[in-house]
Amino acid sequence: MADNELGVFLRSRRDALAPGEVGLAAGARRRAPGLRRTELATLAGISVEYLTRLEQGRDRHPSVQVLGALADALRLSTEERIHLRRLAKAAGGGPGLCPAMAAAREVRPTVRALLDRLEPTPAHLLNRLGDILAHTTGYAALAGPLGILDAPEPNFLYYFFTDPRARQAYPDWDRIADELVGQLRIESTVDDPHLAELTDELTVAAGAPFTDRWATGTVLPARTGIDRVRHPTAGLLRLAYETLDLPDLQRIVVHLPADDPTATALASLTHTGRLRAIT
Repeated sequence: MADNELGVFLRSRRDALAPGEVGLAAGARRRAPGLRRTELATLAGISVEYLTRLEQGRDRHPSVQVLGALADALRLSTEERIHLRRLAKAAGGGPGLCPAMAAAREVRPTVRALLDRLEPTPAHLLNRLGDILAHTTGYAALAGPLGILDAPEPNFLYYFFTDPRARQAYPDWDRIADELVGQLRIESTVDDPHLAELTDELTVAAGAPFTDRWATGTVLPARTGIDRVRHPTAGLLRLAYETLDLPDLQRIVVHLPADDPTATALASLTHTGRLRAIT
């Protein structure tokens, strides 16, 4: 990585943002079309001196709150927010995480066998940080077209808060977002570095939709209920879910049709998914 890629990126995004895009008058005496440092600093709620140090590479340890404020002020896209966070991590050269406190990722053979017995019902295994560790072919047929499984190591929270497809797929996005943050809170300790890593990523990548809930959220997650899912091929589904708690703060979530139209659509969807898995 170049010596000051974080500063270069911040300057490039500041230069690319026209004053009118953030409600400022362009004025007649600007030497460049982008924002001035003073303007960006004001929008982000930081001092112009600190912004100067960041852009010049003299400060390489901005907090995630500062990064989130800059991302909001610069109107960064989700991809740009993720890139900003990664540049800041690389620039800071922080210590690695403690392996002893990692969220359990092992899928025990009995849990794998249980998922196999649930086929073709959509079901998936999560750990306390929302990593999707295993799933049935029925879940792949349901979740794959929504983009949930696109990442090499998919995380449901990261998908839900950063992928725009999530808001289209889940009509009750706000309620589910509240419950996801509540789940994360009750299953993690405040001094957990792995929790901090995830929340830092989401603070920058997702911004206010996550940080507001993380700061004030007290919603307890429902262990059972009905979710509405807008599927690109199966249409609107009403899925009843049951949560099965396992050791090591893992859980299996099982999805069942909540009405006859959903049962018909889900049967067709999972049957097609199993045929694809076999072939």
